[in-house]
Amino acid sequence: MELVLDKLTKQFGRKTAVDEMTIRMKPGVYGMLGANGAGKTTLMRMICGVLNPTRGTVFLDGKDVENLGEDYRNLLGYLPQDFGYYPEFTAENFMLYVAALKGIAPQNAKIRSKELLELVGLTEVSAKKIRTYSGGMKQRLGIAQAVLNDPRILVLDEPTAGLDPKERVHFRNLIADFSKDKIVILSTHIVSDIEYISDTVLMIKDGKLIINRPAEHIAHEMDGKVWRCVVRKQETEAISRSFCVANLHHGDDDTVILRVLNDESPLQGAVNETPTLEDLYLYHFQSDIAEYRGSNR
Repeated sequence: MELVLDKLTKQFGRKTAVDEMTIRMKPGVYGMLGANGAGKTTLMRMICGVLNPTRGTVFLDGKDVENLGEDYRNLLGYLPQDFGYYPEFTAENFMLYVAALKGIAPQNAKIRSKELLELVGLTEVSAKKIRTYSGGMKQRLGIAQAVLNDPRILVLDEPTAGLDPKERVHFRNLIADFSKDKIVILSTHIVSDIEYISDTVLMIKDGKLIINRPAEHIAHEMDGKVWRCVVRKQETEAISRSFCVANLHHGDDDTVILRVLNDESPLQGAVNETPTLEDLYLYHFQSDIAEYRGSNR
């Protein structure tokens, strides 16, 4: 199975949300990173047929998905950022309702719904109304309904939002099990989730694909660009204005330990450190971070 996005473009008036994006995807987990407004959600909605592209095409095994129609949609599972649910439904009833919409036979729907509610840890509350659920429980229900039809292509937009660390680990394990022989596309602002789950990292900035690399090697693109600097406390603000500071830690005395991202040594005595995916993300989006910091002063 191969899903191909060929020069996929989406414009809203003068704004280009997704700009001629070309990606080839085979079974595996594709983690999508980008700042708010980068185009991730728009791209996912085009993959799922919720939005029509301005230009470009989505192909599945060489066939235009628009021509495949219902056959393509039957292969999809989709969890949007805010998935729709009926607050007065119980989880059991909601899953059966979604199963009916997806054309799953009633007997199979009951068995599959029960299995998935157990898998996401909602069995004990499956007879309770969704309005009584916490944010994390609703998100787990959203994940369950997305895989109800055992999709070959699973698209998850911010799936770990609202999940506590334990739930996130459970979710990552679910995805690892589920992704065998399937294409899983997920976006999240939690870089560690991408790091643990993804086979391939897709980084999007201003609607353009800037990185498409295997996850296991991607952090090495930052080799020689991550620095440990020990400075006096009063120097911290000036250095933060001049360089991208990924982290700071106050020492026992009047010193601060900075993690600085820069092509060359930022200060005398700076020492290289092992890079992470978060370093790579911050490096490429440092202008957005600087703008955010400035707006909050």
